Amino acid sequence: MLPIAEKQTMKSLRVLHSESSTGWGGQEHRTLKEMIILRTRGHTVEVVCPKEARLGVRARDEGFVVHHARMKGGADVKSMLTIKSLLSRRKFDVLNTHSGHDSIVAGTAGRLASTPLVVRTRHLALPISSLATYTWIPHRVIAVSRHVREYLISAGVQKGRVETIYDGIVKPEALSHSTLRAELGLNADTIIAGMVAIVRDKKGHEDLIDAVQPMLAERPDLHVVMAGDGPWFDKIKNIVDGMGLSDRIHLLGFRTDIPNVLRGCDFFVLPTHQEALGQSYIEAMAAGLPVIGTNVDGVPELITHGVNGLLVPPHDIPALRAAIARLIDNPRLRVQLGVAGRLLTDASFTVDGMADETIDFYRRGIRERRSNG
Repeated sequence: MLPIAEKQTMKSLRVLHSESSTGWGGQEHRTLKEMIILRTRGHTVEVVCPKEARLGVRARDEGFVVHHARMKGGADVKSMLTIKSLLSRRKFDVLNTHSGHDSIVAGTAGRLASTPLVVRTRHLALPISSLATYTWIPHRVIAVSRHVREYLISAGVQKGRVETIYDGIVKPEALSHSTLRAELGLNADTIIAGMVAIVRDKKGHEDLIDAVQPMLAERPDLHVVMAGDGPWFDKIKNIVDGMGLSDRIHLLGFRTDIPNVLRGCDFFVLPTHQEALGQSYIEAMAAGLPVIGTNVDGVPELITHGVNGLLVPPHDIPALRAAIARLIDNPRLRVQLGVAGRLLTDASFTVDGMADETIDFYRRGIRERRSNG
């Protein structure tokens, strides 16, 4: 790390993020956090995205300059030329792309504009659809977990081009009281299992419903809260309504008060089928909640079974049900796991740590490219 005095004399960076996704999930949440923390460090940060993108709406609410481009596909030449002009006109040092379409359109624009550093961040644990968006187009790649980095290397990305930078969260302010139980009409004795995730395929909403369905009949004080929206929201709502469980499984939709929601829960469960890392787990642990996760992809980099949470195999409904019952029946274990999770996030998953590593990554990338001509 550089001495503080040297950091203070270094030129601030001009960073443009691009995002073609219009939804809101962990990827967009992390991007906005990066923008906010880098701005507090004195760097200029802006974003280019479609007009309807939630990232743009949230970024504008936070006071960022937001530019618009459709970026509908790799052949969107109009967007490419718009972004090339933007990069050249505003003299950005770094272009950081995030999704497939913007990595092609904005990334190519960055190359054409001779932007000093073009970076692709890989947020997902899915198979990659275009190797060029990790090899030819960007100069460097950020992976959000070791699992993602190792996968990219196995797919053909050079080791020296890709580094892992874990997600960091803003430590939640201590809340004297959560409004969640009052909102739902639940008392202090109710046991609430919370899940925060975009409502789409492979997040495990159906698995959680299947796991708790018989438990709800046996345990009248058990409730489940699902926060988030997405393409499967109506499907999940129809399942819950069809089972007659809407008074026990509460679909909250999109929320901006996730710390408030988490503080109203007794434990957190996300039975995802694939996950690059799991930002929701980190936020839940930072709130002091014990967590139940699945033993897939990057999740074991966060959760050590029996130490700071419980891990179950994906798609294993009986194992998931047993883990939920174990936390319900053992308040002491809930406290033990919750404390361990909070200590882990305080030490290793802070937004300041993420900012330090990201800024260092950008600066090293720019220096290396300049030294290589």
